[in-house]
Amino acid sequence: MTAPLAIVFLGAAWVAFSYAGYPLLLLLLRRVAPLPEPRRSAEGFAPSVSVVVAVHDGEREIAGKIENTLAQRYPGRLELIVSSDGSTDRTEEIVAAYAERGVRLVSGRARLGKEAAQRAGIEKAEGEILVFTDVSARLEPNALWEIVQPFADPSIGSVSSEDAVDAAGGEGAYVRFEMALRRLESEAATLVGLSGSFFAARRALCDPWPADLASDFRTALETARRGLRAVCAPAARARFGVSDDVGAEWRRKVRTVRRGIAVLLANRDLLHPRHGRAALALWGHKAARFTSPFALAAILAGSLLGARESAWLAALVVAQLAAYTAALAALRWPSVAAFRPARLAGFFLLVNASSLVAWWHHLRGERAVTWQPTKR
Repeated sequence: MTAPLAIVFLGAAWVAFSYAGYPLLLLLLRRVAPLPEPRRSAEGFAPSVSVVVAVHDGEREIAGKIENTLAQRYPGRLELIVSSDGSTDRTEEIVAAYAERGVRLVSGRARLGKEAAQRAGIEKAEGEILVFTDVSARLEPNALWEIVQPFADPSIGSVSSEDAVDAAGGEGAYVRFEMALRRLESEAATLVGLSGSFFAARRALCDPWPADLASDFRTALETARRGLRAVCAPAARARFGVSDDVGAEWRRKVRTVRRGIAVLLANRDLLHPRHGRAALALWGHKAARFTSPFALAAILAGSLLGARESAWLAALVVAQLAAYTAALAALRWPSVAAFRPARLAGFFLLVNASSLVAWWHHLRGERAVTWQPTKR
């Protein structure tokens, strides 16, 4: 095997493992050595719950979020805390108007970031189970009940909701893939990432709560570190829209991966095989995904290097350039994006290119702590 062909083969193998091999491995593991389903209480399980909503300048959505949360069909004690991260609009004024209905406002005068706002809310929370949800996420009526039920099993440390995205395009397909992957991880290993829009954790797992690490990813890893499982609750659904602004979506993905890389590297010891299924999930779902752009670059570089000597590699160069051109066109022109394969290629390119930029920021020592919520 020539050097260019070896480079192409290794790059393709890594991408294939990330998007196909790892899910197939989980399917096999679920079949031959499945984990038990979380035990549910036969008598009804309704521990006290504190819902923490971190918000920055959310005057357009905060009232709807509060009404949506207070309307939850939850029989136990429910506490709603809205933690403002240095909001400069009418957010805090709107929240304060709900004080008579038991909504508590935690006012952060300085803008320190989402996790800092969540930590301020945790300090005021009294519930046994802490639930974190974004201002843009609309919970289905029984979502809070459903996300709490797995905690009846003492082996469960954190629980993720299932995202319901109002999109039929690239992001819709990507979210459906992610949700299917989470269900597999829940049954065969442990989740290594929770839905940032709506997730829950035992109070003991929320101390410490670093202000500089993405809470949805870090909480799942903290769960594994303490010998507990993180699972998904498919019936606990949160719905939100997607942005049509490619630029805003690009910035959101770069920020998300930058934060994810920081969490992964801060917890890289969990990649060691001694952590068993948690290590497998971390390699397959996060490490492989974050590094796939480098593998894609290797495929292109290897095929370019060998194109003169190999007709097969020359054809592969043409195929890649055609795919990337179609992807760029789909991101640029809605008429091209109407063609589903081009739309999917565009989103795939957006995801991987944003990961490369995220690595560039990380290697330069630039960290993403504060956040600008994407308008959905």
